Amino acid sequence: MSTYEDRLSALREQLKADRLDGFVVPLTDEHMSEYVGSYAQRLAWLTGFQGSAGSAVVLPEEAAIFTDGRYTLQVREQVDGRHWAYQSVPETSAAEWLKQHAAEGARIGYDPWLHTKEWVTKARQALGEKEAELVPVPRNPIDAIWSDRPQPSKARLLVQHDNHAGKSSAAKRQEMADWLKEQKADAAVLSALDSIAWTFNVRGQDVEHTPVALSFALIHQDGTADLFVAPEKVGEDVRQHLGNGVRLHDRAAFEPFLGSFNGKTVVADPERAVAAIFEALEAAGANVVRKRDPSVLPKAIKNAAEICGHKAAQARDGAALVRFLHWLSLEAPKGSVDELSAAAKLQAFRQAGGDLRDTSFDTISGAGPNGAIVHYRVTEATNRPIEMNSLYLVDSGGQYPDGTTDVTRTVAVGQPTAEMRDRFTRVLKGHIAVDRALFPDGTRGSQLDTLARQFLWRAGLDYAHGTGHGVGSYLSVHEGPQRIAPAGSSQAGGDEPLRAGMILSNEPGYYKTGEYGIRIENLVLVRPVEIGGAEKKMLGFETLTFAPIDRSLVEAGLLSPEERQWLDAYHAKVLEVIGPLLEGEVLGWLKQQCRPLQN
Repeated sequence: MSTYEDRLSALREQLKADRLDGFVVPLTDEHMSEYVGSYAQRLAWLTGFQGSAGSAVVLPEEAAIFTDGRYTLQVREQVDGRHWAYQSVPETSAAEWLKQHAAEGARIGYDPWLHTKEWVTKARQALGEKEAELVPVPRNPIDAIWSDRPQPSKARLLVQHDNHAGKSSAAKRQEMADWLKEQKADAAVLSALDSIAWTFNVRGQDVEHTPVALSFALIHQDGTADLFVAPEKVGEDVRQHLGNGVRLHDRAAFEPFLGSFNGKTVVADPERAVAAIFEALEAAGANVVRKRDPSVLPKAIKNAAEICGHKAAQARDGAALVRFLHWLSLEAPKGSVDELSAAAKLQAFRQAGGDLRDTSFDTISGAGPNGAIVHYRVTEATNRPIEMNSLYLVDSGGQYPDGTTDVTRTVAVGQPTAEMRDRFTRVLKGHIAVDRALFPDGTRGSQLDTLARQFLWRAGLDYAHGTGHGVGSYLSVHEGPQRIAPAGSSQAGGDEPLRAGMILSNEPGYYKTGEYGIRIENLVLVRPVEIGGAEKKMLGFETLTFAPIDRSLVEAGLLSPEERQWLDAYHAKVLEVIGPLLEGEVLGWLKQQCRPLQN
């Protein structure tokens, strides 16, 4: 179909044929993934929205698209406001909007493989107030009209060897089995793709930027497991790696297999398992226990091998970024660089650095006003030149067998304004405050979020995204359950206690619509801290990301002596870690960027 308007019209015709008065379109897949395979990009196909979080509702005469503060600008650029009403989350939700806009007695369809059980319950309650009905569909109506919909990937699974994983799959499964015994449960469902990859020490190639394979799994109390994955994706190396304790099934056999748990107690994660899984287990007569997937916390708490691998990956990645920043310092002032060519050059430096398997997300390459779009994704249509006397924001990362990286730097091309320097320094002060924080064991990320915002708040400023997200070990660049985010925000996880071994981002920012964006992002490791005379077990952060922070944007007079000391010590560490990987002109440039601030 030639236009998004045509697609919306076709969906409405299909809904009529299916005897539905509306349909809800989330941006996810059967695994509640953030990043999904091309076959599951239904929201993008229908609306044109390219972000990584959102949903839509289509009614006979109205349609709405729902995004959070990260996508306020982007959704307006990509989705036609003549046909779609823009709605902001968490101020509203699809369920709340339906309660206001659905007709009395309407039949609103949803795909039970794309929503959580909790969402279904809330939406059903909201519609009940209008005597409207929430109807599960046997086939997604978008799939019926998406004639050239891509097929799911057939790429083979890859073994993640124990030297990178730090623990064998058998040992991980045994720990889960012991946990199941404590819960008096027979089995646990694993449906999140990163949970399955981590548990079985395998990786995949089915989702861009995230090395996972389309699959489901069940872990049993005896330590054995059932893994559901397309047979053509499993080579002999993976079979031998999995061993006799893992029974292999076709992915299509998963739902029927759930029917075999009559009288059994099964753990299913209400946040990660879709409604269809709960419904299939309940229909089979299973006792379903709603608890978090038992791999989530151990996956988030990195072991020694994962931490060591991450540091090695960060060093290679940092060297690539420094080479790029040096190149940019020479080429951007000539007026020959745009957002696309800059992103391509950074990618080339990463590839030349060795062992790069993929980027960890679409590089955010934002020049001038495009830098103010928090999750901007450059296209041929939006591509801007990097101009003199402007800011350029680049947020990027790599997927390496030993680690996942994510780093943001904002650089001035030419002469920054006094306002740019002020805002940048306030963001830097917030970044330093988080990095230097000491806190009791059990502190939640939401309790640290204010540290990053305080200096912006003093000027009446803020930013509409979380301050930090968890990061996986050659897995998801956005990994739960930990976050640094305001309590009750739409980006869940800020209330998870931080534990030693967790990796998070530290990324405060500031965005002036139509002019520029600023973000400074490093990854940090939660670690124990010894304090003499302390009466509590204390934690702090160890910085993992090393690349220079643009000195030309730092208003030194706004920094306290402690903040200056932090910046000088950080740059000394950048030189120590990255310097040995560089030589010649690039090394000379880095030394200049890392010299101490003038007193």
